[in-house]
Amino acid sequence: MIDKDTLIFGSFAKKAGNNGCIMFNQAFKHYNINAIYKSFSINNIEKAIDAARILNFKGFAVTMPFKKEALKYMDVLTDTVSQIGALNTVINNNGVLIGWNTDYTAAQIFLLKLKNKKHLYILGDGGYAAAVKQAAKTLNISYDIINRFNWNKIETIKNSVIYNCTPVENIKIDKSNNYIDCSITTDTGKYLSQLQAAYQFQIYTNNLFNYEEIINTFSKRS
Repeated sequence: MIDKDTLIFGSFAKKAGNNGCIMFNQAFKHYNINAIYKSFSINNIEKAIDAARILNFKGFAVTMPFKKEALKYMDVLTDTVSQIGALNTVINNNGVLIGWNTDYTAAQIFLLKLKNKKHLYILGDGGYAAAVKQAAKTLNISYDIINRFNWNKIETIKNSVIYNCTPVENIKIDKSNNYIDCSITTDTGKYLSQLQAAYQFQIYTNNLFNYEEIINTFSKRS
């Protein structure tokens, strides 16, 4: 039951989705946490963050295209966020907003699982791409950035890893490549979404639960 002590979490995006609501509310119920999660469509991230402060949100996610701009409205940034130049997660610690990046953590874990760490091509130059770039640096994986200025290069890439950090779908690539797509409509995108959300949940709950256990709760239904 929602009451005066219910913690408020949410997400801010240009176009709100429903996946976060399903995953987090299911997890809150599973762990018997008095909290709710709601996604919001916004046009102004500064005003959205001001509203989150006023309403005393415990934490919230920030998605495209606000991951870089949101940095300006934080009180504290983790070292990783400072290195990346983008955030996707915010925790409210008694009025102090702290910026985190769980896209980076998810990308790092995913890249670690690759048996052969071939050369990496990162598609895009937004906040998500910046997180993947930092993950590659941490793992000493060589990479190149593909953006709108050299997009045609995709057709020439072979025997590499291609990580799509854009909303572009149905990209034609050579079958010799290992393709990672962040789109929620793909298998890799769905897993990456759950993985980063599990780390968000850990941050929101002060690391009370294991991330693999949290992912399992996301798919459960009452």
